[in-house]
Amino acid sequence: MTRLCDLAPSNIHAIAPYQPGKPITELAREMGLKPEAIVKLASNENPLGVSPKAYEAMQDALEDIARYPDGNGFALRDCVCRKFGLQPAQVVFGNGSNDVLELAARAFLAPGLEAVYSQHAFAVYALVTQATGAVGISVPARDFGHDLDAMLAAITDKTRIVFIANPNNPTGTLLEKQVLHAFLQGVPKTVLVVLDEAYDEYLSSELKSEALSWLEEFDNLLVSRTLSKAYGLAGLRVGFGVGSAPVIDLMNRVRQPFNVNSVAQAAAVAALEDDEFVERSRALNQAGMAQITQGLDQLGLGYIPSYGNFVSFHVPMAGDVYQQLLKNGVIVRPVAAYEMPDYLRVSIGLYAENARFLEVLELILKARS
Repeated sequence: MTRLCDLAPSNIHAIAPYQPGKPITELAREMGLKPEAIVKLASNENPLGVSPKAYEAMQDALEDIARYPDGNGFALRDCVCRKFGLQPAQVVFGNGSNDVLELAARAFLAPGLEAVYSQHAFAVYALVTQATGAVGISVPARDFGHDLDAMLAAITDKTRIVFIANPNNPTGTLLEKQVLHAFLQGVPKTVLVVLDEAYDEYLSSELKSEALSWLEEFDNLLVSRTLSKAYGLAGLRVGFGVGSAPVIDLMNRVRQPFNVNSVAQAAAVAALEDDEFVERSRALNQAGMAQITQGLDQLGLGYIPSYGNFVSFHVPMAGDVYQQLLKNGVIVRPVAAYEMPDYLRVSIGLYAENARFLEVLELILKARS
């Protein structure tokens, strides 16, 4: 007898759902640990929490929570346009930047078409491609980063999207600006380049992206940003995409109404205007990155130099080490699903959290030697 679920498209059956970092509450239940004793360094969250200005804006927004949010996000759109020198028609909002990536896929992909992305790149690129019935082309990485020459060569007349993460997650690699610009010049105008810049705020001023200034030159460029990382709004899910007006118009046609709630919109405006909080977050990340990488050096563990707020490090029997860390109340991220079975990814936390991770990791390694 044929069942209803048997009739779902084969591309949907084939999807392996995205696995987020393990929540603190889940580990506490599994291991019988106290939540306050657990250190979570798994999801690239901001260890400083949220901007006080954003928190105050959230509280004010709660007074009007019985009303639907502004579906056009006027105040947030105005804020983004003023901050980045954009026109309103160039901006689309998402329920996190994942939503922006999915909107691009839904607008431009279909069965029989293709999307190109790199090996070891963010898993959502493959997921949103597969969900549309399109074919995903994974291009072998070069030194854990994007091989742009190979990606350009992988483009065919069926290609509609190329996904690029810069910095990349989970490897933390960064493409040089001139190399990325040259790649864009070589991409056919019939292919949308989705440039995912979720970690741009953690870059030093000389390394920060110039992609928004390239939009006039490339009308097939979409830049994706998020407020879940340096801005500290991961729990509210708000991101935005910036591109040419025709591209944004198509994405808005498939966007769910009210996809960014009113509390998130209010918090996002305040967060985007709090440059001091973002700078403190960047400085803390820089110090924490040095603390963790120096600790890994002392333990004799290799790692991939990272430009994000995380670092992927090499450790034998990574799956076992991950489980041992969990038993000791430290949550990091396994990345075997990214074809990196001997690596774990650790997010940068507060000084004490980083120290706890390194302490537990050292004890695990000593017990195995």
